[in-house]
Amino acid sequence: MGKILFGPAGNSLSFFDEGHKSTMETPKWVKERGLDLFEYSFGQGYRMNSETAVKIGEEFKKEGIILSLHAPYFINFANPDDEMFQKSIGYITTGIKFMKNMQADRMVFHPASCGKQKREEAVSLMTNRLKEMMPTFEEELGEKYLCPETMGKLMQIGTYKEIIDLCTISKNLLPTFDFGHINALTQGGLKTSNDYKRIFDYSFEKLGEERTKKAHIHFSKIQYGEKGEIRHLTFDDTTYGPNFEDLVNILIDYDLSCHIICESNGTMAEDSKTMKDIYLKTLDFQN
Repeated sequence: MGKILFGPAGNSLSFFDEGHKSTMETPKWVKERGLDLFEYSFGQGYRMNSETAVKIGEEFKKEGIILSLHAPYFINFANPDDEMFQKSIGYITTGIKFMKNMQADRMVFHPASCGKQKREEAVSLMTNRLKEMMPTFEEELGEKYLCPETMGKLMQIGTYKEIIDLCTISKNLLPTFDFGHINALTQGGLKTSNDYKRIFDYSFEKLGEERTKKAHIHFSKIQYGEKGEIRHLTFDDTTYGPNFEDLVNILIDYDLSCHIICESNGTMAEDSKTMKDIYLKTLDFQN
């Protein structure tokens, strides 16, 4: 039987309201709330030394909280400028070092954006560059994963099919299904369980059972407009989706073992716990 694990992306506002300041305090705090995971973001760059990274990793290991990382937002494997492409390689290479130091098993990254190129040109350039670089990355990754993420804006590369197709390049690529992004990009397209089923069915077809079952998931409600994602919301929002209840039956029916990271606006831990409670209650009911 698959086991779904849950946790927040970053520290909730309540973490700081309770007087906590350091990431070293996070693992115990997350564990006390009955959660399993934590995603540490290097979105604005790698502002941490190796010694601190090792200490943080040890603290998460001690508390039994599984750690994932998020690479800098600046990565763009479709940038036609070779110098910028080399910087993207550097962000991944440095991220793999931090994965090792922090004992993280996977790192999420935003793969590309169109810029001034036509979408098919950008997708082709991104794909060819990843094909070129993955053998080198694979040597460093070992059993760890890079996780390209589905994106929420029209000009970004990252529909669920684009991400799944990209992951066919290497066994060390695992899709990150950000369902808030997918819902925003499709103008509220995730309305029923079948909408989620369609995504997982495509992944099973292209990537097979093993990688699909342990896919990485981001979940939050997101406000969107005509160009896609605008901002992350909390589970209190009743205007925008998606709703976790529509996903939970697919997770159980397909016997998935995904990691689900909540990216709500300030209530990441609380909304993670809500999802875990819904999942466990539904599991008990079905059994």
